Amino acid sequence: MDRRFAARRDQLLADAEVDPRILRGVLPRLERFLDPFVALLQRGQPAQHARHYVAGLVSNLEYKNVESIAYLHDQRREPLQQFIGQASWDHQPWFTELARQVGQTLGSPDGVLVFDPSAFPKKGKASVGVQRQWCGRLGKIDNCQVGVYLAYVGRGDHALVDVRLYLPQEWARDRRRRQQAGVPRTIRFRTRHELALDMLDEGGPLLPHAWIAGDDELGRCSWFRQQLRTRGEGYLLAVPANTSVRDLTAPEPPYTGPGRRPRVPFMRVDRWCAAVPQAAWQTIEVRAGEHGPLTVQGVRTLVQARTEGRVADGAEFLVVFRERQSDGTWKHDYLLANAPLDTPLAEFARVFKAQHRVEECFQRAKGEAGLADYEVRTWRGWYHHQALALTATWFLTVEARRGKKMDTGADGEPVAEADRRGITASVGHDWFRIHESYREPAFMPH
Repeated sequence: MDRRFAARRDQLLADAEVDPRILRGVLPRLERFLDPFVALLQRGQPAQHARHYVAGLVSNLEYKNVESIAYLHDQRREPLQQFIGQASWDHQPWFTELARQVGQTLGSPDGVLVFDPSAFPKKGKASVGVQRQWCGRLGKIDNCQVGVYLAYVGRGDHALVDVRLYLPQEWARDRRRRQQAGVPRTIRFRTRHELALDMLDEGGPLLPHAWIAGDDELGRCSWFRQQLRTRGEGYLLAVPANTSVRDLTAPEPPYTGPGRRPRVPFMRVDRWCAAVPQAAWQTIEVRAGEHGPLTVQGVRTLVQARTEGRVADGAEFLVVFRERQSDGTWKHDYLLANAPLDTPLAEFARVFKAQHRVEECFQRAKGEAGLADYEVRTWRGWYHHQALALTATWFLTVEARRGKKMDTGADGEPVAEADRRGITASVGHDWFRIHESYREPAFMPH
């Protein structure tokens, strides 16, 4: 077994060991934990349904759907099913309260906001947003729903805090299917990039952070990166290997005249990477491992990127990390970033690894809090389950932190807005702007 995976396995097994004393008083703690959430609902039956549902999600039920949870509490299925699938309570305040708690508990000025889509395989065509699309869980195109999630990664821990259902164009245009699934009239087709920006605008002020991270679907969109720059956000976003860049640090080709002076040509990032001298790679320690430090190798340069056929009007860092695989080959990851010129490569590595911690969030949410165990078809039902499941996952995270005695006490709530102002001031705009002739035309997301 590769030593990196062996070390991670041992760490997970150690984390799974629970002192029996930790479980004492867990139910009263769950009641107190849910107080600020259920206060958002009407008193009486809705609040009780919410408490029962979350208790069921954190229980040891094998399959955590409405029927199983109702049976656990010796109740009829129909009232709980109506609360999840049809009741009119607003899910958004739950996400807001969740973001507030996560920011206050885990917040650090250099926190990372990670956007990551996750798919839920489904049968049939009636469930809201279901169609044949890429399903990461299955590793292929299949029938599924896709949620775009926002996670927070701090120095001490990480948590999912918000989600938006991706409603494909086919669904957005189908009036009959929308009515059957209860999609609100105000909902229109929105790209995954726009959904991510919505969550950033709503939750970002509650989550102290210095970075935005995401996969290559987000990174390849120059409009999305420009929107982040407009908001004063720093980002480190993955891009595909075929992304074209012009190395702004490379010497200009010789000019023989007359005519226009030649420029450094664009080239694919994987080909640029292949030409990097071995001595240019820096070894960075990521964390301690079973047989010594776990490391990655990295390199960076300033580039002008061309993505989706559009040339960016700003200089960005191209950051490449590589890790040795068990078969001796190298795995490369390509990323674009806007950051101060003196940003250490080790900081890029930290943010790069923070993005990977989101998979642990999904493992906990799906494996321990029933995130994927829902059997609802409606817009309301999907969001209600998501809000309650993310709340249940956060409770499990809080309990795990309590068991590890990781809390450092009340140091006051970090201020996210101040962090972003500091980042913007340190980055500045002079170095980011490049020659007028390199600028891309304005466009909107497709």
